Amino acid sequence: MLPWGLATFAREATTDDFRRLEDRLLRFETFDAAVGIRTLEDAATQELSACDSHAQRALLLLEIPLAEKALRTGAVRDFDQHIQSIKGRATQVLACTPRDSLGWLVLFGLQVEQGQLGDRSFDLLDASYDSSPYEAWIGVRRLAVALPVVAQAPDPIRRKILSEFGELIKSRFLDIPARAYSTVRGPARDLLQSVIDGLDPSSQKAFSQALRQVRP
Repeated sequence: MLPWGLATFAREATTDDFRRLEDRLLRFETFDAAVGIRTLEDAATQELSACDSHAQRALLLLEIPLAEKALRTGAVRDFDQHIQSIKGRATQVLACTPRDSLGWLVLFGLQVEQGQLGDRSFDLLDASYDSSPYEAWIGVRRLAVALPVVAQAPDPIRRKILSEFGELIKSRFLDIPARAYSTVRGPARDLLQSVIDGLDPSSQKAFSQALRQVRP
């Protein structure tokens, strides 16, 4: 949960403040939803540059869980508002920084969420891979979005998804690969199993242990 002092974070925020907030969000820290909403509302009153990548990325990472919560609770109007805000912010970020891997991933994730998946959707995911192919902070997030639809991906992008799945396991970033594996079925599960079967015994053992921890 955010310290109470961050309830007015955006009112006096500096680039360094946003960088620190971004760092915490990238480490998957969880935040109180009410404080997150107030931070976004306060940020909206400021003239934040779309080219302030740390601020914009922090605000994206704050708002995505709010959209997910609205979807889970059936708050349709709030969900639609968050989706439009996220889409607009990601688009502005990419207009300023075309190689922002999170921006491309966010736009891909929105199309998955809204059932608009097609070949051009996977171009968005491919752009995320091209702009940041070997960084764990984005890799674990890509897996959470991409693994459920890996069987639908064009072959070149499917290979990138599966390669990242294996590399994260070998690097011992295990939680999200294990959670994603536990939820997929059919052809997608078979594709992931083929990757696991090709890993070294130590990595297979570590993944098996992680999988036992996430299964109910």
